[in-house]
Amino acid sequence: MIRTELPLPPHFEPVRTGEVWKVPYLDREHEARAWAKRYAVRPSCDDTFRICLIAVDVQNTFCIPGYDLYVAGRSGTGAVDDSRRLCDFIYRNLGAITQICPTMDSHNAMQIFHPIFLVNEKGEHPAPFTMVSDEDVKNGVWRFNPDLCFNFRMDEEYGQRLLLHYTKQLREGGKYDLTIWPYHGMLGGIGHALVASVEEAIFFHCMARYSQPDFHVKGDRPFTEHYSVLGPEVREGPKGEELGLKSEKFYRKLLDFDAVLIAGQAKSHCVAWTIADLLEDILARDHKLVEKVYLLEDCTSPVVVPGVMDYTDVAEAAFRRFAGAGMHVVRSVDPLHTWPGIRV
Repeated sequence: MIRTELPLPPHFEPVRTGEVWKVPYLDREHEARAWAKRYAVRPSCDDTFRICLIAVDVQNTFCIPGYDLYVAGRSGTGAVDDSRRLCDFIYRNLGAITQICPTMDSHNAMQIFHPIFLVNEKGEHPAPFTMVSDEDVKNGVWRFNPDLCFNFRMDEEYGQRLLLHYTKQLREGGKYDLTIWPYHGMLGGIGHALVASVEEAIFFHCMARYSQPDFHVKGDRPFTEHYSVLGPEVREGPKGEELGLKSEKFYRKLLDFDAVLIAGQAKSHCVAWTIADLLEDILARDHKLVEKVYLLEDCTSPVVVPGVMDYTDVAEAAFRRFAGAGMHVVRSVDPLHTWPGIRV
């Protein structure tokens, strides 16, 4: 058995988890190597029980108060608390986590879920958090914005057809209606970056354990939302054309690692949809792999916009379903060696 419960390193300031700042990389590299030597933390290649931590969309846009789509949960401090606990978990279990896989929600302005994509009969764009159904599109409440035709190299008729097809596919697939989100996760913007405290913890882990983070960028396809890291909401357009591709990246992680841990934002959307897709892959191929999956329930929060939408109950129901299928719902504050099936 190796020691997993390490102390928190002196540089970590939990109170700054909700702030944006620059990570001093060179300082952290030197400190991480000294920390590894002090506590006999071995390189990740020496691990006999291999653990992968998937950190879903732990980005400023979702996790910093005042940013574009802050995931407050019902507490109002959801994502900040989650990020702090995630940092604690990484530092305390530095010697047990083999690799960290951050995912990055990555958007441009002109995408189907942003206000600019739709207009009403007055030419007005929908407000953020507007829900758009296929009935709304059929009845002309919202339609494709024809001013985007040049950008997408397509005509207005196809744009409208695409919008109707997309909203219909969401309904028929049991998905959420098309949600018009605030502009968020914008490529090139500060909101796209990882939360500084989490980025620092991941970099520290990389230096201490000689383990390169495995980043996964998703969400930049214009005609489909991409809640799940493993695939888009709708894969084909009205002509059968490709809107987005499915990824098997994290299913392959299940084959390469002894345990896959999942945390991040938001519990009701990108986290839940990622887990659901992963579960679908497992059930279709090798049911016993479900026992490798661990969900850090105290490192994720649902989307809650007071007076507008509250996905708390939906998120909790999803996690109950995942647990019922055999996945482990765990807490980051509990010692890793007490989790079922973990050998460290």
